[in-house]
Amino acid sequence: MTLLALLLIVTIAVDILGNLLLILSVYSNKKLRKAGNAFVVSLAVADLLVAFYPYPLALIAIFHNEWVMGYLHCQVSGFLMGMSVIGSIFNITGIALNRYCYICHSLRYDRVFSLSNTFCYVGLVWALTVLAIMPNLFVDSLKYDPRVYSCTFAQSANSLYTIMVVVVHFFLPIAIVSYCYLRIWVLVLQVRRRVKPDIQPRMKPHDLRNFLTMFMVFVLFAICWAPLNVIGFVVALKPALDSSIPEWLFTASYFMAYFNSCLNAVIYGALNHNFRKEYKRIVLTLCQLVCRTD
Repeated sequence: MTLLALLLIVTIAVDILGNLLLILSVYSNKKLRKAGNAFVVSLAVADLLVAFYPYPLALIAIFHNEWVMGYLHCQVSGFLMGMSVIGSIFNITGIALNRYCYICHSLRYDRVFSLSNTFCYVGLVWALTVLAIMPNLFVDSLKYDPRVYSCTFAQSANSLYTIMVVVVHFFLPIAIVSYCYLRIWVLVLQVRRRVKPDIQPRMKPHDLRNFLTMFMVFVLFAICWAPLNVIGFVVALKPALDSSIPEWLFTASYFMAYFNSCLNAVIYGALNHNFRKEYKRIVLTLCQLVCRTD
């Protein structure tokens, strides 16, 4: 319990600090205020959803070793947790489609991903997210699970529904993103080997670095969320296996997934020069303001 509490405290702190820095960076730096980064900001908002409400409630449950916040908080917490997860994978899919269009279909990019169109796409992502999470309110699948001290999606509530959730909300988006990034990697290799020298002008060094950053966001999301989704999918296919899954494995898969919410902003700060530079500028400005007030 102590280990889980420490992990959750670190996740909440890094999640809030990192994602607020990311949003402020895009807002204050014109170089970062691009159409494609609208999905990056949207992903940061999805990560912040869990840091301000569901995770603190899970922390309270760990301290009390039970859920003490009542039924309404349980349902709201589970709903926001689901919105964050689905919103994250849908935004990652949006990022992949944006990069695919930018690199592989550069002549159409400015028309397809104009600023107004991109805002519409982000709105569509959140509309689909709310639509995807709504069925949970009607199948009574948001319940407190003492193994993870959280009100979350109960995988054993309905086998058919669980299979649909895992396929539509995880496997299908992962397949789409994998296809986009595979096509981009093939194109990058072709450019490097001069198989397609005609597309070289679009492939600038900073474009490749941005792509690698977004690719790492996808890879870490897939790694963090795959164990939980695979367990849910297997149990839904064969419910008898539910009792044979070790509790430590189930708990570890959940908290591994929770930890992902604080990684995205860190990845952008570590791998993207413009974000890293803006992070430093914002932190130094805040420190100067604090020193002046003192």
